[in-house]
Amino acid sequence: MRVLQVITGLGVGGAEQQLRLLLRHLPVECEVVTLTHPGAVAEGLRADGVRVHHLGMRGNRDLRALPRLTRLIRDGGYDLVHTHLYRACVYGRIAARLAGVRAVVATEHSLGDTEIEGRPLTRPTRALYLGTERLGAATVAVSETVAGRLREWGVPGGRVRVVPNGIDAAGFAFDPAARAAVRARFGIPPEEFIVGAVGRLVPGKRFDVLVRAVAALPGVRLLIAGDGPERPALTALAARLGAADRMHFLGECDGGPGAGDGSALGSGPGSGSVPVTGFGSGFDSVRVTGSGSGFGTGSGSVPVTEPWPGSGSVPRPGEGAGADAAPGVRPPPGECPVPASCDVPSTATATATAAGSRPRPAGALATGPGAVPVPGSRALPVAGDGAGGPPAGPPGARAESAPAGPVGVPALLSAVDVLVSASRAEAFGLAVVEALAAGLPVLHSTCPAVDDLPASSAPGARRFDGTAESLTTALYRQRAAGPVPPESRLRQPPIVRHYDIARSGARLMAVYAEVAAARTTTEPPTPSTTPIGRARP
Repeated sequence: MRVLQVITGLGVGGAEQQLRLLLRHLPVECEVVTLTHPGAVAEGLRADGVRVHHLGMRGNRDLRALPRLTRLIRDGGYDLVHTHLYRACVYGRIAARLAGVRAVVATEHSLGDTEIEGRPLTRPTRALYLGTERLGAATVAVSETVAGRLREWGVPGGRVRVVPNGIDAAGFAFDPAARAAVRARFGIPPEEFIVGAVGRLVPGKRFDVLVRAVAALPGVRLLIAGDGPERPALTALAARLGAADRMHFLGECDGGPGAGDGSALGSGPGSGSVPVTGFGSGFDSVRVTGSGSGFGTGSGSVPVTEPWPGSGSVPRPGEGAGADAAPGVRPPPGECPVPASCDVPSTATATATAAGSRPRPAGALATGPGAVPVPGSRALPVAGDGAGGPPAGPPGARAESAPAGPVGVPALLSAVDVLVSASRAEAFGLAVVEALAAGLPVLHSTCPAVDDLPASSAPGARRFDGTAESLTTALYRQRAAGPVPPESRLRQPPIVRHYDIARSGARLMAVYAEVAAARTTTEPPTPSTTPIGRARP
């Protein structure tokens, strides 16, 4: 079977990194075409031996891309086309139909209740999505939660399949040496309590809630892996709260094996991604604008001239790092900052059975400026504080940036004592699963990956109500409980095994086989004997 993967862009982003990892576990011959921006992930794919095509699309109204994509699909002799992210799904489904390929699968990576890929859902956006969805054979949701949202949108339930995101659990296993090394480079004593966070610095991730909560707890540090437009506002907020010296913004980092949902993302000068303008991947590594033309859907035409989702993330009232707020968040009523010796029992230590680990998949390591290590490697040079522009806040009160040298998300997760995810909405919550694989307790406001499974699958995950006050209380108690012992951190809970990338690959192959069998009148093609992920000569 020959499969063409169509994606909006290949800058550093969650969906892009997840695709790269997944291709290493599909026993079929895959090629990738990016509509625009063949960035760092494209280089990584090529290092893995995957053939990458660049369509050179200049924006949503660049309709010249449609015949080019149609010709690529027709000339490539692909048996199946798999699309990823909104714009690639729209153009890819149409092009596949024009090329005569009926076996079309689309993955919905980032659909919330009111947003898609971080942009507000509008009636035209929904109509365009549903109109082109009919041209495919199946729509894959990355979680049961997203599957439910698709059905509520109007996608027929019989066309929806669930293939969860996955991780390479062995790559995120707790590493005591990495813990010591990261703490040493930031000058953080072994006993000091560190809060970690991973993700794109955009309003929807609500990092301002986390900054306020940590600022209210003297002696607590915060390490954030990720970059984005909210970074200057967040560093300014940390300075206003008098906690800049305890906040470390690492910039864009390698997400490690199985990076996804924005595990460690960013854009801007020095980050290796080139902003265009407007709408693109789910994590703004690539951004484009506009739309164009129209097409028939069988029940009338949906004009593609309707505006694409907006060109920028706008905080809702009271949200975002720049929103008006009290200068700080008080510790819980009647309590004071917790001494390390305070005896409070832990409620977030993972004690479930260990998940089986697999060897990391083999592959060449990408090298050179802007290169992204092959999934399984653990580090990438990070952007310094200067990448986001001039320092915010008064002189001498700027948040810390990472020292020069490599820091990866797996090492960060080993170094911290708890991970926090304060997102307003998530399609999956891969950073939470990665943290659980590292043996960390996790505090989250929403996480479909956890919510879709029994509570016993992730005993180390606890929900808070999304406010800075409740997060302050939860962190206060977590700190009082003391760090999770190293031997406990080495035991991965059942949720990690459930979301193993090999299982995700097997589930996707079942979808491919089903779609191929339904869309052909002859015997379905047998899997290629070409090595996994290798390009055809």
